[in-house]
Amino acid sequence: MFEYDIDSLDIKKIADSGQTFRMSPVPDLSLKSGHDIYRCIAGDKVCLAGGGKVYYRSPEEDCPENDAFWKRYFDLDTDYEAFIDSIDPEDRYLSAAAEFGRGIRILKQDPWEMLITFIISQRRSIPSIKTCVEALCRRWGKPAGDGLHAFPTPEELSAASLSELSECSLGYRAEYVYLAAQGVCSGDVDLSAMACMPDPELFDSLTALRGVGPKVANCVSLFGFYRIGAFPIDVWIDRVLKEYYPNGFPMNRYEGYAGVMQQYMFFAARKA
Repeated sequence: MFEYDIDSLDIKKIADSGQTFRMSPVPDLSLKSGHDIYRCIAGDKVCLAGGGKVYYRSPEEDCPENDAFWKRYFDLDTDYEAFIDSIDPEDRYLSAAAEFGRGIRILKQDPWEMLITFIISQRRSIPSIKTCVEALCRRWGKPAGDGLHAFPTPEELSAASLSELSECSLGYRAEYVYLAAQGVCSGDVDLSAMACMPDPELFDSLTALRGVGPKVANCVSLFGFYRIGAFPIDVWIDRVLKEYYPNGFPMNRYEGYAGVMQQYMFFAARKA
């Protein structure tokens, strides 16, 4: 177990921020502790987080290796207050959105998991996305204890046929998931090489994949490759831009971390 500054990390807000689909509230623990407690699953790792603490299900899991993984995952070494302090004080909308979303951080997630989950996310609500992701995990992911399952590896998911993927309510996205899994396993899609690419080249490589458009590519860049300059535009952000930034969002002011601002805007727009 380790503790963190509760003002710098709000698990509930992150769970509602649209960047992860494997965080779930644990009502019994929340009631007992008096804090919102969430179960977080990343790959094959599981933790419980909330109330200023990250802790594990058993003493065997309480080790420096797991602490290091989750500290990196929650991006605890990055100064998000500096991002907020950089906001133009005359931009009342963004200042209010950042204050409302204070505690959101960009999770450092696995590129493979993000590629598949954001392919699935197209034209779906967050509850629907979570249902589909869990269906994949239960069917092809390894057991992770307590009835949970790890996110399936490329090799595990490549064993699925197109018809089997369709049974997980993926709709037309089943083909894109199938092709992504086959591509990664064959080496035609090299996620490790992508991690070394400059942002523009990474974007081009992602959009070259079947079923990956600009919005999904920016989401995978932001949440899977930690390119925090990426700025995904979905229906929520599009509404914000039209209402508050008719002349364009000032990307140059937030160059290199515009994705952090996007998260504050997205969260505020959905929760307003």
